[in-house]
Amino acid sequence: METTLFIFAVILGLVIGSFLNVCIYRIPRDESIVFPPSHCTNCGYRLRWYDLIPVVSYIFLRGKCRSCGEEISMLYPTVELFTGIMFGFLYLKFGYSLEFFKYAVMICFLIVIGVIDYLTTDVYFSITVTGVIFGAIFIVLEKIYLNKPIIHAILGGLIAAGVIAAIVYLTKAMGEGDIEICFLSGLFLGYKYSFLMLLFSFIIGGIIGAILIILKIKDRKDYIPFGPFISLSTILVVFFGDKLLNWYLGLF
Repeated sequence: METTLFIFAVILGLVIGSFLNVCIYRIPRDESIVFPPSHCTNCGYRLRWYDLIPVVSYIFLRGKCRSCGEEISMLYPTVELFTGIMFGFLYLKFGYSLEFFKYAVMICFLIVIGVIDYLTTDVYFSITVTGVIFGAIFIVLEKIYLNKPIIHAILGGLIAAGVIAAIVYLTKAMGEGDIEICFLSGLFLGYKYSFLMLLFSFIIGGIIGAILIILKIKDRKDYIPFGPFISLSTILVVFFGDKLLNWYLGLF
């Protein structure tokens, strides 16, 4: 039974990951995410159901459009697979609980935000504000069913966004969109884990930034999107934040 439920979580993530790909492609182009149906962006061929099986269709099609042979970006199966894996891990950690659905929704928004920021260096307010609305819904549900203080979530959003806002307006080293992402992440994580999320973001961002400069992929003056680092750090905190906090508190 447990195995079946785990597999269902992974499949659910794979299917949702396919929809996230639609969002990632269409939102920056100001296109509807529901119409027209999925199609080849090169020849317009309308994809059939057997062309839309997450990851599997990509493998059988050998990464090419069935109609025109145009190569399909590896990003599509990567997003699908990553989402599926995340849903599987969420089930292993939380089971089918309120926390599972809360963090599943959060991770979906962060995947879309992080990938779009990486590809375009833009953060879309329409995505972050929708994520915040979902965050507010889960805050209320947690208050009702788990009696979690609402203030903890609000403080999480304000603290995370406040720290980044200070950096943005004092140093101009980051974009205003990073404030939105941190507010969204902090709202879902709560104030205790917001500090960890910020710490991870700067550590991961610093390491990857240094590697890119050393490899001469980026120059010191080049802009490196920070959104992917925030998204990745938030996800890491979901899975490992409690262990890290307990370890840190155990030192005193």
